[in-house]
Amino acid sequence: MYNLFRDLPTSPDTRERIDCLLDRLGLRVERIVSTGQASPPGFWYDQAEHEWVVLLQGAAELTVDLPDGPQTVSLRPGDSLELPAHRRHRVEATCADPPTLWLALFWPADAS
Repeated sequence: MYNLFRDLPTSPDTRERIDCLLDRLGLRVERIVSTGQASPPGFWYDQAEHEWVVLLQGAAELTVDLPDGPQTVSLRPGDSLELPAHRRHRVEATCADPPTLWLALFWPADAS
């Protein structure tokens, strides 16, 4: 048994914490804890796999590069977002207090 809210930081950290909760053929599940982190200026994620995230605690702001141009998305607890493979995105801001808690699922692009 694993509690997603266990061992959350009590103060901001310099790096996000990423815990792999499950890694099986075709599926990876991660718990990500952010405490004020954001993507470096000019950096975009461009992943070869699909990603689905749900925000469990805190808040986050992402920019997603859509076909009609970049769009900023604000996430609050309970909000989820699917990012298809190679959909460029970046994290603009995350809440430090309380820590921003994400649950992220990743699967291969060829398993659509």
